[in-house]
Amino acid sequence: MLLEVREVTKRYDRRAAPANDGISLSVEAGQVYGLLGHNGAGKTTLVNQIVGLRKPDSGAIHIDGHDAVASPGFARRMCSIQPQAQVPINGLSPRQAIETLGGLRGGESASVRRRTAELLGALELGEWSEMDGARLSGGVKRLVSFCMAAVVPGRLVILDEPTNDVDPVRRRVLWAQVRALADDGSAVLLVTHNVIEAERSVDRLAILEHGRVLTEGTPADLKAGVADDLRLELVLEPGAEAPEPPLFGSSFVATANRVVATVPAALGGEAAMWAQNLRRNGRVEEYSLAPATLEDAYVALVGAATQTDISEEETNVRAA
Repeated sequence: MLLEVREVTKRYDRRAAPANDGISLSVEAGQVYGLLGHNGAGKTTLVNQIVGLRKPDSGAIHIDGHDAVASPGFARRMCSIQPQAQVPINGLSPRQAIETLGGLRGGESASVRRRTAELLGALELGEWSEMDGARLSGGVKRLVSFCMAAVVPGRLVILDEPTNDVDPVRRRVLWAQVRALADDGSAVLLVTHNVIEAERSVDRLAILEHGRVLTEGTPADLKAGVADDLRLELVLEPGAEAPEPPLFGSSFVATANRVVATVPAALGGEAAMWAQNLRRNGRVEEYSLAPATLEDAYVALVGAATQTDISEEETNVRAA
């Protein structure tokens, strides 16, 4: 196992809940492992401890069999990381920034130049390759940041929200490069809150909520709880009020112009008729009914955990 995290706890404020609360997970070489959770779930805190920027209050982290907590310098040598924040490259072109990082990570000059050209071509960054970093868009900067992590990849590659600001076309080629890193032998730890992308990209994942691992497994494992459900999605006409499904919907999410509900498969026909009537009446622009996704499983799991936390708090209050 290339990365082993065991019962890691980190607390910034003794009066507040811990940022990480007994987290355990394992990542193998050749694997893309997703760390999934909303903003504030504890993902970046864990990454900072893995690479030796923070020391856990308790627990153990091992990288390739070495104690990463006792040897943070070793951890940083073993890891290449794309941080969540944009890397400042003002005054450098993307090619210069990538080649400089490759040299700092010990790559041989000719090899670094070849790999830089390969990445720039694969991610379709040629037209920006010689442009000053200050003039680049956020999406291009994000792709350059990925290249800086991938030009001489560590045994463990950590990607913290790699697709932020990246356009849909280049996201697809970026995921191909993420997969290639794992296929070439690195372990990839993918930190994200984008559930849909995680489902397509990872071999295994852990869902974090309030600093704890809610569940861990393959995308198929996590979807098992909603395997007999369908996903009903409505796109509302402008100005239309969000309709709530009448009989179905174990989970229900409404945004400004979209409604998503989980529907038991046995009620799929009824749900389709209901949605079609809304469309005829001009309340819905379009709708879809399909097998449940990892996003549905995530909503169900997080919702159940939140309800459990509320019940525990109420019990504690009554007991007090």
